[in-house]
Formats: sequence, C-alpha cells, structure tokens
Amino acid sequence: MLIKNDFIKSISDISNNEFERISDNYNSPFMSYKFLKSMEESGSASSSSGWHPHHAVSYNNETLNEFMPLYLKNNSRGEFVFDQQWSYALDRANRNYYPKFLTAIPFTPCETPKLISNNYSNFFALIETTKEKMKEMNIESWHVLYPDYKSKQVLKENGFIERFGYRFVWNNRNFSNFENFLGIFTSRQRKNIKKEREGIKKLGITFYTLEEDSLELKDWKEFYKFYTNTYYQRMQQPYLNMDFFKLIHGYKDFLKPVIFFAKRDDKIIGGSLCFRGEKTLYGRHWGCEEDIPNLHFECCYYQGIDYCIKNNIHYYDPGIQGEYKIRRGFEPVLSNSFHYILHKDFRDAINQFCKEEKKHVMGYFESCKEYTPIKKEYRI
Repeated sequence: MLIKNDFIKSISDISNNEFERISDNYNSPFMSYKFLKSMEESGSASSSSGWHPHHAVSYNNETLNEFMPLYLKNNSRGEFVFDQQWSYALDRANRNYYPKFLTAIPFTPCETPKLISNNYSNFFALIETTKEKMKEMNIESWHVLYPDYKSKQVLKENGFIERFGYRFVWNNRNFSNFENFLGIFTSRQRKNIKKEREGIKKLGITFYTLEEDSLELKDWKEFYKFYTNTYYQRMQQPYLNMDFFKLIHGYKDFLKPVIFFAKRDDKIIGGSLCFRGEKTLYGRHWGCEEDIPNLHFECCYYQGIDYCIKNNIHYYDPGIQGEYKIRRGFEPVLSNSFHYILHKDFRDAINQFCKEEKKHVMGYFESCKEYTPIKKEYRI
C-alpha cells in the first residue's frame, strides 16, 4: 500500500468522479466538486480575489482517498469569522499574519464537512502533512471554518483551538402551514409578523419560486442585478461574478438552487437565493432594486419558511448574524471554527482569547434565548 499526501493548485487537478467516490455520503450542495469548481473556474475564488487554491489530497495506490479544501489567503474577506484583531496583534509583534491557511467553502458560512474521506481516521496523516507545509512556508496560522460534527472531533484531537460563535436557525416542528407556525409565538409577535406580511401584500407585491426544474439562464441574470446592488449600496465589490451563477445554472440539477422572486406590477423588484440540502434550506444571497419596508424579511425569511413547511424540510439556515431573526422564529445555535497556531507564544495568546470570548458568546447565547418571543414549550 503506497500512501502519498500532496497539495493541488486547483480542484480541476482531480476529477468529479474521483471526488464523488469519496463524498457520496455527504449530501451537501457546497462541499461538492461542482460548487468548488464553479467558484474557481469563474474566478470568484482565485488568486486575484485572495483565495489561492492549495487543496490537500491523499492518494492510496494512486487512488484519491482524502480531500480537504485549503486556500492560501492574503486577506480575510468572505470568511465571516472575524480575525482582524489577531492580525493586528501579530503585526504589532513584527510578524506576518498573512498569508494564512484556510479550510472553508469560499464566501459560504454554512456548516458542512471539511474533511472528505471514507475513513476519518486516515486524516491524521494529512493534517500532519499540512502542519509541516506551514513550517516550510512559515505560515503562522491555519483556520477551519464551520466544520460538521465529524470534522470537529478530528480537529480537536489534532491540537486545534476551538472558537465559538452563534447563528440563528429555523426548526420545522412538523408545521402544517404558516398559520400553524405562528402558533409558537406570543400573541404580540404573531400580530407583528402578520402586520409585516400584510404590509407587503398591500403594496401589491407577490412572490413566485423557481427551482432547478424551472430556472432559466435569464433568471440568473435578473437575480444578479439585485445581488450586486446589495454590495454597491455598501460601496463594496461583490464577492461573486456572473460567470459563477452561469456555472451554477449548469449544475442546477445537482446543486438544487431555489430563487424567491418578488414582483410588483408585472416587474421583478427583488429576489433571494437559497440552496436545498437533504434536510436544510440554506439562504445565501439576496438583493432588491428599491428600499421597501419588510421586503427583506418576507423575501429572505418568510418565503423560505413557507417553502420548508410545504416541502417538509427540517431546518432553514438563512446565514449568520442578525438578531432580528429571533423575532421571526429563528433560534440561536452555537457554531464553531478551529484554529491551529504554529508558534507557542501566539498559540497561547489565541487560546486565551478564545476562552475569554467563549464566556461572552455563552452569555449572549443565553440572553438570546430569553429574548425570543417563542413560547417556552416550543424553544430548542
């Protein structure tokens, strides 16, 4: 048996068949060959955007046995786990925080497998190979964002520091319809949500849903206008380009995108994009052409909840942050990232930082649970 660990400069250096052979059990639209290839081939995740592919792979007798997404990053854009304080601290010590290693799905803060293999116990050697590469390249830190449960266990056993965060997720309790869902709220919040939705209806705004069997390329062009507008309003450059969405369209039967479009007077005025996993609907991007009160809540939250109820989807993860989600039926859950720090002095400092931060996160987490307008008997 000949084991070879290596690094590749593009997901295209392996084949779709090789990847799917070791990832059949994962059922994630994001940790997939097609999604990662769309990111890289479109140039959205590329050297020019600060994402240098450096994926870790392991071969057993020339057969791909393990894969780990890995990027050499020279910035922290599009990660959604904020480490700028760490960067400033290392800079003050006259050391370089960048480049750093990052294991994540570009611009996608969703919990997914980050270590792909038919046998997780094999990953110890590939992780050690990556640590050796850090020494060789003088890379101070390696960050693994939003791993799933199995990945977390492996990382804990390999000296990674755990950092805690939070997100807000909707839980389908076998609701029969949206009105049935509203029954979990206190009477005041039920009225508030109904008022928000009624306000949208009074403006003559309606919604329609497009999925993989009904989406056409023109729909992506329409959505892209709204998506870019969200960034331009903040004076920011969009993370994703139109080529990315064209490639996603080509893989739509596998990736299962869902777009909720808002329409008024026969004109599309906004939309939100989700991806459908086995048990979870993932909300990813949205935009609109004008600022309309509560349109964001309807397009990004209520339409998704209604879709989950109708399609018996267990969870709706609309993305990170946003305490206002609590008032609309989303409940706080803990999220994690893991960090390997090469040198002891910086490692000790980051370890202490994460311990102190965890206290604040847990305090905030408990406060969120108390703040929720969901009746106690329905809370997670």
